[in-house]
Amino acid sequence: MKIGIDILGGDYAPEATVRGSILAMSELPAGSRLVLIGDENIIRNICLRENFDPSVFEIIHTTVGIDMGEHPARAFMQKPDASVVLGFRLLARGKIDAFASAGNTGAMMVGAMQVIKSILGVIRPCIAATVPRPSDKPLLLLDVGLNPDCNQDELNQYAILGSIYARQVLNIQFPRVGLLNIGEEEGKGNLVTKAAFQLMKGSPNFNFIGNIEGNDLFADKADIMVCDGFVGNVMLKQAEAFYTMIRKRKIVDEFFEKFNFVNYGGTPVLGINAPVLIAHGISNDVAIKNLLLHAAGVINGNLCEKIKEAFK
Repeated sequence: MKIGIDILGGDYAPEATVRGSILAMSELPAGSRLVLIGDENIIRNICLRENFDPSVFEIIHTTVGIDMGEHPARAFMQKPDASVVLGFRLLARGKIDAFASAGNTGAMMVGAMQVIKSILGVIRPCIAATVPRPSDKPLLLLDVGLNPDCNQDELNQYAILGSIYARQVLNIQFPRVGLLNIGEEEGKGNLVTKAAFQLMKGSPNFNFIGNIEGNDLFADKADIMVCDGFVGNVMLKQAEAFYTMIRKRKIVDEFFEKFNFVNYGGTPVLGINAPVLIAHGISNDVAIKNLLLHAAGVINGNLCEKIKEAFK
């Protein structure tokens, strides 16, 4: 497999992205190859400093990046040699099997939607996040920010997308799907969640267990929590705030450390034609390593093909 990584993307790039790529090579499956897209001289210098042979990597040279503050669509169009643009071009031509970046999220979404495009039948792609729980299995929360306004059909599709992701990547064979709501009863919720419940109830496409509430985030009640991107983003950032508070209070606990985002690296865009993974802009080298390992898991899980089959 070949995984492309944007070396110029992220607050700590290129140092963190190159070092993370070096770390990933010792843990990626045999036969894996990383395609580093960025300044070749800098990449080689960091590798040599780290006593790592740069010839292990395939390097696509460019010195052009898209900064965090740039307008995503405009920069994507005006910078054809930018690392993000080159990465999507390689992915679209099948030269790499996945593309990952900790850079400008908007530019990544422009590439995902305009170059790779949605799988036929998917109304709107989404992004998911895994939330740690005391049990061994994490909770998959989606959407977590891509679509702040969703209708019932989109929520129903998120349940399908999340179920495929849980099976293929998280190895949860019979994932339980819950609809995030303000009560467990069937009649609870706003107009959208009430309509979504009726679509999801009895669906043959996933294992729907009904409504679940916000206080079920860490409970072993469901494996997938479906909601719109506005609510999902609030839920996710509350969990991040919880971890920050624990760290500030100097509480050391193995479970709480699972909330450190570097352990997950990034998240794939679900519902597009090829694997695209987006990482936090403040990703360090360990986060980049885990981003690349996650990309390998998405490729090995044949995620995009399984979603295409489900939406035929």
